[in-house]
Amino acid sequence: MRRTERLFQIIQILRSTKAPITGRELADELEISLSTLYRDMAELHAQRIPITGEAGVGYVLDDGYDMPPLMFTPDELEAAALGAAWVASEADPSLSRAARDLVAKLSSAIPKELRPVVLNASSKPIQTRASVKERFDGALLRHAIRERYRLQLIYADHDGQVTDRLVWPLFIAFLDRTRYLVAWCETKQDYRHFKTERVQELKVLAEKYPSRRTALLKGWEEDTARRYSGQ
Repeated sequence: MRRTERLFQIIQILRSTKAPITGRELADELEISLSTLYRDMAELHAQRIPITGEAGVGYVLDDGYDMPPLMFTPDELEAAALGAAWVASEADPSLSRAARDLVAKLSSAIPKELRPVVLNASSKPIQTRASVKERFDGALLRHAIRERYRLQLIYADHDGQVTDRLVWPLFIAFLDRTRYLVAWCETKQDYRHFKTERVQELKVLAEKYPSRRTALLKGWEEDTARRYSGQ
């Protein structure tokens, strides 16, 4: 690991926790000697990074500190490029366009020598069949999820039976090139997974659902764990 990357990594480790981290813990995680760590800390102090250290306690990064933007390692850029390429091939049209815009903005903002990592990435997703077509605006659905709006769905099941559902949208799941709306269904009083390609009509209602989304997500995780464990 180059020193510049190592300095960034030290900051990232310290940012990830509010508890002090000892020099030995940092050195072990970075797989370097204590003397090398002390030199790195001296360099960070010289750069006016607000890290405080106390003997026998450890190092702490000031809560108010934020790293300068767009200081990425090649692996971080590779991860961003791969993720954006996957979204561009798998998501709805508006999110796909946003993924392509993200790559363009990222490549224009990083140093010239790193642009090939983004524009000619060594990892790429492979699309084996056409993505699903939906009858609603994906951006509208994502907005409803973020803002906790209730939805009215006209939905056709695998037998073609059409039902009218009132749901609380939680997130969009991607599985084997199929997109699912994971939601709490008021009609069935249970969690349901709706294939988005079978949604014939989607209407965002004016009312927000009363529960916290984090609580519903936790309930869904517990419900899914029970079902797969056979309990």
